[in-house]
Amino acid sequence: MPEPIKNMLSPAAIKEFAKAIHAVYDAFDVDAFCAAMVDSDYDSLELMARGRKISAVLGDFLPKNYEDAIAVIDKVVKVFQGFAAFSFPEFVVIYGQDEKDWGTSIAALGRYTEYFSAEFAVRPFIIKDEKRMMAQMLEWSKSDNEHLRRLSSEGCRPALPWGQALVKYKKDPTPILSILENLKADPSLYVRKSVANNLNDISKTHPELVVEIAKQWYGTSEQTNWLVKHGLRTLLKKSNPDALAIFGLGNADAVEVSDFANNNSIVAWGGDLIFKFTITAKADTKVRLEYGIDYMKANDKQSRKVFQISEIPLKEGQTKNYTRKHALADHSTRKHYVGAHAVTLIVNGQERGTLNFELTKVQ
Repeated sequence: MPEPIKNMLSPAAIKEFAKAIHAVYDAFDVDAFCAAMVDSDYDSLELMARGRKISAVLGDFLPKNYEDAIAVIDKVVKVFQGFAAFSFPEFVVIYGQDEKDWGTSIAALGRYTEYFSAEFAVRPFIIKDEKRMMAQMLEWSKSDNEHLRRLSSEGCRPALPWGQALVKYKKDPTPILSILENLKADPSLYVRKSVANNLNDISKTHPELVVEIAKQWYGTSEQTNWLVKHGLRTLLKKSNPDALAIFGLGNADAVEVSDFANNNSIVAWGGDLIFKFTITAKADTKVRLEYGIDYMKANDKQSRKVFQISEIPLKEGQTKNYTRKHALADHSTRKHYVGAHAVTLIVNGQERGTLNFELTKVQ
């Protein structure tokens, strides 16, 4: 069994963190802080909850004056790179949202994001004062510092995983667009990945808007082309015809499929589904090959997950044979249930055959 991720904030890690603070701030009581942190409930807390607790408890042990507390943290971040330090941006959220502290807080987040990204911490500030904070995000998007540029995009994603949802931007992402425009050709892959993820978030509620943006951006550079492709990944998996057309993947009729078959109509739980097929190009074309697995869920209904096989150019008359193995064992992101399943071959967004199979506990 792998060690639980929450143990990145084990009692031993908490003590090392406390000792690092004490090294720059003599009044910090290491033993009392550790006792307040690692109480009878600590073992039941998961990673993010442990991090939030650190942020809250720090307020009892750092200077009561907020600016003085930030001055201590500024010293700690330069000497301590342990995982517990990711609690510092959340400290800013908890203790630094008063109007009088706004400048101190935003400047601190700008400094801290270079050590541990502050994308979660900027979101409450956006919600509290959207106009002011988004103006700051726009300024960060022009920074020479790639960490600040990345923060400007990542912090305003409408649906940042593990982050507070920006419901307003799910409804209307317009305020985000000028930031993404500034970053579409960013020299840093770190930044471009964030822009792509932001576009992907927006595509889930505003697909037409993202397709239009993609049409404008695609073809401007190799780096931006990658960003656009990654940003449209959800639309491509959903076989959105306009998204497919941007990449020359709109013609499924130019590809003939034959010999689509699976190894067995009954697959043992924990085993592998093996299927094969052949494609032949009837004309020069580009082809995106995917397959969808219709999984049986706990409610006795099926739900599809799409997986990519390849995306390649083909010459007229060219033939390629494929064999694919798909594991049906439980893992951290998927639990399997016995019952009727199906595998569907998808060519340039069009379904080209479905094979049913039964997942069973019988070996």
